[in-house]
Amino acid sequence: MKGSEDRITWFLDGMNKRFAIPVYQRKYDWKYENCRQLYDDLVKIAKNDRQSHFFGSIVSEVVPIGGKIVYHVIDGQQRLTTITLMLLAIKNLIANEKVNVEENRLDEQIAQRFLIAPYAEENDRIKLIPVKSDRDALYRLFGAEEDYDRSSNLTINYQFFYDTIMREEVPVIDLYHAIDKLEIISITLDKEDNAQLIFESLNSTGLALNEGDKIRNYVLMSLPAKDQSHYFDTYWAKIEKCTENHVSAFIRDYLSIKQQITPNINNVYKAFKSYAETVSLPIDTLLSDLLRYARFYEKLITCKSEFGNQNADILHCEVIDSVADRYIELLHIPDGKFDNVASCKYTVPDYWTIGAVYERLIEDSFERITAKEIMTVFTSWISDAISNYNTDFYYQPRDYLKECFQQGSILMI
Repeated sequence: MKGSEDRITWFLDGMNKRFAIPVYQRKYDWKYENCRQLYDDLVKIAKNDRQSHFFGSIVSEVVPIGGKIVYHVIDGQQRLTTITLMLLAIKNLIANEKVNVEENRLDEQIAQRFLIAPYAEENDRIKLIPVKSDRDALYRLFGAEEDYDRSSNLTINYQFFYDTIMREEVPVIDLYHAIDKLEIISITLDKEDNAQLIFESLNSTGLALNEGDKIRNYVLMSLPAKDQSHYFDTYWAKIEKCTENHVSAFIRDYLSIKQQITPNINNVYKAFKSYAETVSLPIDTLLSDLLRYARFYEKLITCKSEFGNQNADILHCEVIDSVADRYIELLHIPDGKFDNVASCKYTVPDYWTIGAVYERLIEDSFERITAKEIMTVFTSWISDAISNYNTDFYYQPRDYLKECFQQGSILMI
């Protein structure tokens, strides 16, 4: 592993460079506030004439392909993509004569140094290669405005930069020179470096990955670059589609079936990694099994199966309906005299909302969750307190409910 101090513009500069975002990475997801912060930082650099500003690290594997050098970006794709959008906005503003700069042909200079390889084949000219789901939206930004994909986060952030820079809070040339002062630590990995471990250690900053993102990276990052697209298209993309992109929740249920223990929602990645290392299956076997269960999961969440009219039974498979009566009978719970619905002071939540309160409380209170822990909560004093809609206890924050449960009483706020 080699690390060096660099300017973001030096890192981008060069017609033979390409920056590929591997398929295991998530989509581009910087929000307005992230772009606003970057813009404000650049304005301060310009106004205060700062000489440098640290912009974070970019970790990559460098793969020579013919006459090109392809950087497979392991960490830093959000920053790299955002700077590309800002440079593209500046280039287009100058080309469209929306702003004036004294430097001759600056738009062409920006394009040929940082954005495109002008002498490459048409399908290889744009230097940044996003994940497949972002690629079309980025490429459209290099064409006619009427063809932009307005629903894409890439387009939304590009348009923010375009509109904001056009107002010229600072001269465009000063903003461009401010970008040149952004410093990064460029880290390139050697063949013997463990990219997954390095990625995990760096994921404590920036926009946090969810558990499903981490699992996708863990599964695909260990594969050779030439195999990653195949496994992503054959398995992972289909898993995301079947689960409607709720991969974290799906794998949590998958592990519950496989291990008979439900992991904490915040520890699904660690639980899956431990499971994968324990079963030690070939990667295609593991992904095939995940996809098989994802297809079952799809039938449950969409209420579509091969059973025709019996789909109504799947739709009505609410845990509170199917389990409550059996537990009442099993535990010989007598009928109560107090009607906590008819006599309550506050609005009664629906079954799913009540279930969510219990689910969060159980997850927050226990590291390992089995039937014993679930029954501990449902048979404790806090169950009566939550169900008493003549108080506002039910509506309190989850941290407060957890603390009350651990202390064994309702605490004074």
